[in-house]
Amino acid sequence: QVQLVESGGGLVQAGGSLRLSCVASGSIASINTMGWYRQAPGQQRELVARIISDGFTNYADSVKGRFTISRDNAKSAVYLQMNSLKPEDSAVYYCAFTNAYRTRGDYWGYWGKGTLVTVSS
Repeated sequence: QVQLVESGGGLVQAGGSLRLSCVASGSIASINTMGWYRQAPGQQRELVARIISDGFTNYADSVKGRFTISRDNAKSAVYLQMNSLKPEDSAVYYCAFTNAYRTRGDYWGYWGKGTLVTVSS
């Protein structure tokens, strides 16, 4: 059992920045993958970025060059630094976790409840 708690969402103007945090607790394996998804009303949940415990990352094309995912293995935490925010980035952002080395796909065992990001124009 793994619990995920997100924080850092809020209201920001276009061009601004936010830093999201997710702290995991529970049965965490040494090799694991954490990621950030987002979902806007009426849309499917989409992967924003993922990071594996060895540091491997990938990003959605829409956020490359603007967002940076990082992690602190000692704290079992993952972060998403969001710069140059656009109104289309507005969504509920969810932290995801799996006890696996997962470079592709949507195989996640655990989800946080989400944190709302609103970018005004």
